[in-house]
Parts: sequence; structure tokens; C-alpha cells
Amino acid sequence: MNTLFHGEQGVSRSGTVEGRRAGVPPLQKPGALAEQLSRGQRVEGTVTKITEFGAFVDIGIGRDGMIHITELSLGPVEKVSDVVQEGQQVVAWVKEVNLKKNRISLTLVDPNRKKIRDLSAGMVVKGTVTRLAPYGAFVDIGAEREAMLHVKEMGTEYVKNPGQVVKPGDVIEARILAVDKRRRRIDLTMKPEEPAEPEPAPEPAAAEPSPTQQEEEHIPTIMELALREALERQQQRERKARKRKEQAEAGDNEYEELLSRTLELHRQNS
Repeated sequence: MNTLFHGEQGVSRSGTVEGRRAGVPPLQKPGALAEQLSRGQRVEGTVTKITEFGAFVDIGIGRDGMIHITELSLGPVEKVSDVVQEGQQVVAWVKEVNLKKNRISLTLVDPNRKKIRDLSAGMVVKGTVTRLAPYGAFVDIGAEREAMLHVKEMGTEYVKNPGQVVKPGDVIEARILAVDKRRRRIDLTMKPEEPAEPEPAPEPAAAEPSPTQQEEEHIPTIMELALREALERQQQRERKARKRKEQAEAGDNEYEELLSRTLELHRQNS
């Protein structure tokens, strides 16, 4: 006989109601009862079967709910039987209802806990140490997953064994070191926060180079070099042409002066 959602009456194999008390309305169909479930709703039930991947729980609606092994605890679970046993009464929460597949997913993790997406590095939190491992301690900080306090993050001094610093049941204050939302992992540290390094003073702005410096620092291109060389050759040709012109004019002046003197002497002699 199934355990009922309200715990007041049973149903026989033929579908007739057994043990119905006066004034209690007939049972609704399982599908109708499933429609009344909502995500996050708190339910009570009995574990009917355990498997390698989870546990089935009768919550009294004609269809067992399924608790996946990852939803049995805040931390990792190696064996379902480490957490629940067949016949055990449990308090769970509805995680998902799929009416088409007639599937009800449950969780033993309170959905009102802090969401990992709401946590961030630097936040200071309080929590309870739940268990120890050779490499650190697991801490319940009220989130949907346990946080990990690695042995290297238990203080500034070397710690060989986590039990030297904390033990299960201890309430500690720690700072969130990192949050991996994809892997759903929270890392803690008990080390004091290092003071922020002062920002370096801004370097003085470099003085703008003068036009002369800009010209000196300018590296000419191949085209500019060729143009400069052509201009220099042109200037040399112009200087040579002016020199030849000046020499020719000087020769003409000397000839005119010589002719003038010759004429003058000729007039004096005549």
C-alpha cells in the first residue's frame, strides 16, 4: 500500500479506496496530484528503492520521485547508501516536474540556500566544517554546494594536517577565494587579505619635441632621399651655370676695358 501525500488513506490494486475516514474526499488521480506540485515545494516521503545513480521516494501521489546522487548532499557522494536507506523517511524539495514524461525530480538540498551565481571572490562568509580530507576541509556556508578550504589556505604558516586547524562542527569565518560557476566549486581561504599595492605615480608627460628635433629625428624615406639628391644635383648645376656666366661677364668687361684703353691711346698719339 502506497504512502499518501497527505498520509490519510490508501489505494488497493483495483483502485478502490481503503481505510477512508469519514469526511475525507476520494483520492485524485496521480496525474492531477502531480500537477499540484511546484518547483521548490517541500515534501515528505519514504525511500522505496536505491540504485547506483540515486534513490526513489514515495511522496504519496502514485508516482515515485527521483533523487539523483548529486542531489543527496551538498558535497560529493560516493554511494547512495551512505546517505539514505530503503524505508527511511526523508524531507525533500521538488526540483522539477515533467508531466509529459510523468517524471518528478527531487532534491535533499534546500533550494532556499545561496545560489553559486550570487557568490563572488572577496566575500567574507561564515560556515560550519562538515568533514575533513587529507587536502583540506569542506565547509557549509549556506550555499547550494559545500565550499572547499584547502590546507594551503588555512593560514600563513605551513599546515601539514587540516585537523591541526579545524575539526568537523567548527564554525569558522573565511573569505571566498574563487568561484567556478561551471564546475559549481567554491574555494575559501583563511589567510588575511593582502593590502592592495599602491598604484604607481604617473610618469611625467614627455615634452613635445621642437620642430628642429622633429626634423633631426625624422628618418627620410627612399623617395625623400632620391628627391633630396636630385635637388642637390640641380643646385650644383645652377651654381656652375652662374659661375660660368659670371666668368663670361668678367671676360667681356676686361675686353671692353682693353678696347677703351687702346682707343684712348690712339687718340692721344694722333
